Amino acid sequence: MPSTVVHVGLAGLIGVALLADRFDTRAILFVMAVTALVDLDTLLGIVVPGTHRAAFHNLWIVLVPALALYWDWKRDRSIVRSRWGAYGYRVGWVTLVAVLFAHILLDAFYNGVNLFWPVHDRFFDLSGTLLVTDQRGLVQTFVELESSESGTTVSESTARGTTADTHYSTGFDPSRGSDPEPTDVERIFPIASSGELFVVTLVGYLTVGYRVLESRRRLD
Repeated sequence: MPSTVVHVGLAGLIGVALLADRFDTRAILFVMAVTALVDLDTLLGIVVPGTHRAAFHNLWIVLVPALALYWDWKRDRSIVRSRWGAYGYRVGWVTLVAVLFAHILLDAFYNGVNLFWPVHDRFFDLSGTLLVTDQRGLVQTFVELESSESGTTVSESTARGTTADTHYSTGFDPSRGSDPEPTDVERIFPIASSGELFVVTLVGYLTVGYRVLESRRRLD
């Protein structure tokens, strides 16, 4: 699964692209830091079992702040506008986009997240492929559907367990629910679980580093 290191690297790429002329060191660090905070539910899951990839890995984490930011933007006496101007709105929107795509959806496509928790307690695993073949045409396996007498529903391969029966192993909490609890379990803290993720992550950090140096040279 993508590590925090990967999420932050991809968030850096998104930030560099979308901040545009509002880019500065403070803005990109804010985008990357907030994206990393989503993984705090890894630690929360130790205290409240099942909340890893649920408490902060859901769409409400983005939608609620987005609605609040939009509401503030429409107001005559805007809090964000009065303190940070257009710069504040740009950083806010870019941060929400980075959290959504660089973290929540990226994890959804790698073993799944509880997208609608706590309103709907169900982990959705969107792992799959998108293919074009000469026999079947366009084929996607991200969302598997199954037909029955009651109609078409999302299959169990896509809509998996709930917070009561789903555990994602981490270095902090590798074996929840094991009985007896193993004493020699290996605690793995991944950096990049595939070559593709490593390349994207490396490019992200290098791109951010280059833009930071470039912005500082302009100030000099």
